Amino acid sequence: MIEIKKNIYWCGIRDWGLSVFHGHELSTHRGSSYNSYIIRDKKTVLIDTVWDPYKEQFVEDLDKSVGLSNIDAIVINHVEPDHGGSLGLLMSKIPNTPIYCTKNGSEIIKKYFEKDWNFNIVKTGDTLDLGEYKLKFVDMQMIHWPDSMLEYVEGAKLVISNDAFGQHYCGTDMFNDQVDTCELYQEAIKYYANILTPFRPLIKKKIEQISSLNLDIDMIAPSHGVIWRDNPAQIIKKYDEWADPNYNEGYAAIIYDTMYHTTRAMAEAIGRGFEEEGVSYRIINAATRDKSDLNVEIFKANAVLIGSCTVNNTVTRPIAALLEEIKSLKIKNKLAAGFGAYGWSGEAHKKISKDLGDAGLTICAEPLGFRYKMSGPEVEQCVEMGRNIARQLKAK
Repeated sequence: MIEIKKNIYWCGIRDWGLSVFHGHELSTHRGSSYNSYIIRDKKTVLIDTVWDPYKEQFVEDLDKSVGLSNIDAIVINHVEPDHGGSLGLLMSKIPNTPIYCTKNGSEIIKKYFEKDWNFNIVKTGDTLDLGEYKLKFVDMQMIHWPDSMLEYVEGAKLVISNDAFGQHYCGTDMFNDQVDTCELYQEAIKYYANILTPFRPLIKKKIEQISSLNLDIDMIAPSHGVIWRDNPAQIIKKYDEWADPNYNEGYAAIIYDTMYHTTRAMAEAIGRGFEEEGVSYRIINAATRDKSDLNVEIFKANAVLIGSCTVNNTVTRPIAALLEEIKSLKIKNKLAAGFGAYGWSGEAHKKISKDLGDAGLTICAEPLGFRYKMSGPEVEQCVEMGRNIARQLKAK
């Protein structure tokens, strides 16, 4: 255990070798941690558990350091298996221990473990007095599960935030001032872009609600990654920025897949148009870039141009998956266009444009497609497409 505040300890698991998460949906290049916390006061309270592959180690370590019989209550902020997975084994040892969770949390726990334990249902504003400290519960429904909540520890100026403000980032150091800030924010925005983007409106409202509570916060302890103790308000401010539907970092993402390099050549020619207008851009091969990292590029871009050659009357597999990602993540408020090469039927660039428009992006140019290999005038059409969209971005 590691003490993070007086009589408040981290008792989680570091997963150095983790490379994928949520099945194979999310890449985790720097591993992750499953953060569980114990408060030893007049009442001893455990907050969250760890992923079930580590349940034996977790329960054994907890018994050695605290003593399972000394745990007076368990708080489950979120039942997803990477947080609540060890609960079944733990409760088999101490079955009468009260569990504090939301109403949705109790229903999900019953579904996962087929047990009707001693549930204490809490909502925003409810409290649990521990002695020196008091837990104040805040419902975080759909950020990002129906059962999600967090606690403010009165007397410690500490927020235990569950998934909010976390990162998939594993290291020997526990706090944000001990790690590389660039790496930390790479993982924080990746976590947000891939997991929390669909919930932007809810996040905006929740930040406003938490701000209205006037909580004095000097530490935020999430369920993954490092703990924010140096200026913890910085990550709240970033979430507020990222939750703005117009958030971008001022560059165009030109994303393509290609078979015989004509679509790549189109992407490069479009990029020259942006360059001539002094607008930043990035050219990315969707087939060779990690999918989760690609989502971050789209999240940060102010324009998204996607190209694919036509294969079997449609787009290539990486582009088809990318278009679904954009739709499911509810990416909007960005300029968009489709382009691509074809041999005979030529549907891909038109489909891209339609799918981007259907997803809620603003189509700012007619889909551009060329047969086989580009001629000189066709190269110039690509450059002009880049110039035209760049001008729109500057005007916007």
